[in-house]
Amino acid sequence: MKYTQLGRTGLEVSRLVLGTMNFGPQTNEADSHAIMDAALDAGVNLFDTANVYGWGENKGRTEEILGTWFAKGGERRDKVVLATKVYGNMAAEGDAWPNHHKLSALNIRRAVDASLKRLQTDHIDLYQFHHIDRTTPVEEIWQAIDVLIQQGKILYAGSSNFAGWKIAQTNETAKRLGSYGLVSEQCLYNLAERRAEMEVIPAAQEYGLGVIPWSPLHGGLLGGVIRKEREGGAARSASGRSADALANTAVRAQIQAYEDLLEKHGLEPGEVGLAWLLTRPGVTGPISGPRTREQLDSAVRAVDLELSDEVLAALDEIFPGPGPSPEAFAW
Repeated sequence: MKYTQLGRTGLEVSRLVLGTMNFGPQTNEADSHAIMDAALDAGVNLFDTANVYGWGENKGRTEEILGTWFAKGGERRDKVVLATKVYGNMAAEGDAWPNHHKLSALNIRRAVDASLKRLQTDHIDLYQFHHIDRTTPVEEIWQAIDVLIQQGKILYAGSSNFAGWKIAQTNETAKRLGSYGLVSEQCLYNLAERRAEMEVIPAAQEYGLGVIPWSPLHGGLLGGVIRKEREGGAARSASGRSADALANTAVRAQIQAYEDLLEKHGLEPGEVGLAWLLTRPGVTGPISGPRTREQLDSAVRAVDLELSDEVLAALDEIFPGPGPSPEAFAW
């Protein structure tokens, strides 16, 4: 495994992030534990989750699965850089109650204690804001975070789905208050969705945040979806967002060109999608959310995959990025 620093911190993390969103909803506890063991054996040390994962009536279930895995011992918790998130309402569907979501000091305090209990640990290494809060003052958020750091419940704070200007506002406020500020941004970023390059990634680089892309294969669209259709495979990529995208003739032609290019070079689409992100400035490591051991093994192989200049240039032709701002939307 290859490692890098998380943004401007001294924290050393793997260049592949284990996403756990499927643990519980699609992968049972025993198989989830086996995947985590395999990830750790492969050197993956950054595990990402969220308090709402498990979804629906099972919110929190994914954190519980991680907690029972940590409880097995074997230095599992000591070896893992644990990241979770706060924002979503943890109440049962239709039973929402005030102050049980978003980023008020009250909810942050309540949510972190609940996550620690489910995770069976005494601290969270990276506590991420799952979404911006348009109602809570940034000063209040940092006050709550600083208290948690002083209590030893969390070590670092990160953001997810923040705009570039919001990253700037949040860290400028932290600087004024004497807080350390955000150290990471988890954003939607992949070959087919490159808008983050305009402002989010430049802002993250300017403020020393490590970029952690989620949905690196764009919901399976970049994982060989057309080939799997042709082979008759019942894959996740044949439904949902990917199926909707492929209904667009232009998108389908783009994905076909992508798969044809990689077939010519003897490369696997899913591995290339991850490897491409590892060439991008500012990226710490993409999140791979495997449902099976085979998917994890494929993601691990991507870390060592070196893409030639020819392939990188061809990928840029197929999936042209927006370019930097303001040129991307002005002159």
